[in-house]
Amino acid sequence: MPILSILLVLAIIGAVVMLVRGIIAFLRTTEADLKSDSSGPSASGLKQNKMMQGRVAFQALAIGIVVLMLALSRGG
Repeated sequence: MPILSILLVLAIIGAVVMLVRGIIAFLRTTEADLKSDSSGPSASGLKQNKMMQGRVAFQALAIGIVVLMLALSRGG
């Protein structure tokens, strides 16, 4: 079970890193990005979306590890 604890900590750190990177991408959004006349999302918007998806993935991984740890602790 110590390996699961380490994996859990790494997943949490990954989620925090992605959160911070997403916030930084959001803060770097310029007014030109917001007023873009292109039909698709801006490069800044795409980067923000990628960071959010990464954060959600790390959070899902952390939840999965917690569920696994709980299942193993009840079974043993």
